[in-house]
Amino acid sequence: MTGGLERESGVGLDDLKKKMADFARERDWDQFHSPRNLLLALVGEVGELSEIFQWKGEVPRGLPDWEEKEKEHLGEELSDVLLYLVRLADTCGVDLGKAALRKLELNAIKYPPNLCHGSSKKHTHFTTTTTTTSATKSSSCCCRKSEEINNIGVDGLTKKAMQ
Repeated sequence: MTGGLERESGVGLDDLKKKMADFARERDWDQFHSPRNLLLALVGEVGELSEIFQWKGEVPRGLPDWEEKEKEHLGEELSDVLLYLVRLADTCGVDLGKAALRKLELNAIKYPPNLCHGSSKKHTHFTTTTTTTSATKSSSCCCRKSEEINNIGVDGLTKKAMQ
């Protein structure tokens, strides 16, 4: 955001984080960027994004019936949400990329493909059978202990979910 408006493809979260930090610093806005204020701004932007879809009913992927001006407005509102989310994560000291990857891994455990394929049900509706040394027991796939997840680590979660 310093200099001109560059049209970059493949911009990463770290790039956005730096640009947002520079943008705020150049305007002396860090004083206003508390986690609470950023969250409330994010919620407001999500509301503006919601207004675009309000009263339209279901819309097909790719928005084939939308005018280019509508799609551009949608892109602006999506960008506002993303930028506030990136700024909020940075202000809170959260590595958003790592957190998102970890969340995907946790969701792989909650929603194993062999149980959830083609279903929109919440993970609490699925059960798995786990074998222990003493017996076989049925448990909800979402009920794995957080200690087990932490012991496995992010890299091992996918392997565990596929077993």
